[in-house]
Amino acid sequence: MRAYKIAAIPADGIGPEVIAAGVDVLQALAGRVGAFSLDVTTFDWGTDYYKRTGVMMPADGLAQLRPFDAIYFGAVGAPDVPDHITLWGLRLQICQGFDQYANVRPTRILPGITSPLRNVGVGDLDWVIVRENSEGEYAGNGGRTHRGMPEEVGTEVAIFTRVGVERIMRYAFKLAQARPRKFLTVVTKSNAQRFGMVMWDEIAAEVATEFPDVAWDKMLVDAMTVRMTLDPKSLDTIVATNLHADILSDLAGALAGSIGVAPTANINPERRSPSMFEPIHGSAFDIAGKGIANPVATFWTGAQMLEHLGEPEAAARLMRAVDAVCAAGVMTPDVGGAATTRQVTEAVIGAIHGAND
Repeated sequence: MRAYKIAAIPADGIGPEVIAAGVDVLQALAGRVGAFSLDVTTFDWGTDYYKRTGVMMPADGLAQLRPFDAIYFGAVGAPDVPDHITLWGLRLQICQGFDQYANVRPTRILPGITSPLRNVGVGDLDWVIVRENSEGEYAGNGGRTHRGMPEEVGTEVAIFTRVGVERIMRYAFKLAQARPRKFLTVVTKSNAQRFGMVMWDEIAAEVATEFPDVAWDKMLVDAMTVRMTLDPKSLDTIVATNLHADILSDLAGALAGSIGVAPTANINPERRSPSMFEPIHGSAFDIAGKGIANPVATFWTGAQMLEHLGEPEAAARLMRAVDAVCAAGVMTPDVGGAATTRQVTEAVIGAIHGAND
């Protein structure tokens, strides 16, 4: 039997609720499939840890995480701690420290969930957004001077390196190559950002020559929002910079019905360090502790984790169970249902053990 070590970091808000649900589902799945086991270790890092210690995670946090096969992450952020402290102190520290440069965000309309788009249903919107996750606009390069003075200056420098752009383009083209339509859209803003984004375009064209079986086109990011809304069937695999893909993937989740069901994977493709899997919905303190947090994104990103670990059949079984439960209307209030987090979790576990082969 294959054994995997998983580091769970529930963190803040609804994070502990959805990660607990996700672990229950994954353990049930492991028991049902019988080909692998999951050894889950939970770390109490996050905002509460910060309030006790002054840091979001210990100085040797990355060293503690490195031996694990994957990281299962909840959500980070709290209303009484500045977001740049919580984000850079935990999530981004892990992403950058482990060079998880490929952020992969699949989006599709799940059965039973209604898209806000007219005449768009299950099967009409099926995208994967690949986000460059290590540099670009979120490189952390910049600073502030003359604080509090009229001439105060704040700079945020976007960093684009040839190695960074080449590797994310190659990852995106390979992913598009593996999907049925073999089609990639490269998002840019090179009409206004004439250095880094022009390089982005040039490298995309260079890498495209390595994948002659993949068709591709290019869209300015502002026009891309229009295309996603008015012509969703024209898109399949999408690659964009750190900032652009961050924004577009939230739009994608909303167009699919709810960011409450949207997953993400922070991948180190070379497997030099563990990859991290998380829902994108955030900490949602307004519903924390009410038992109504949507666990579907956490289940879906659990399926991404299983695929990464080399368990595609188990991942497919999990997503069939999620589809069946959503189709049956067992959903939380954010997507029009009346079920609790626990009820959705138990329904998915039941479907895993049922006849969904």
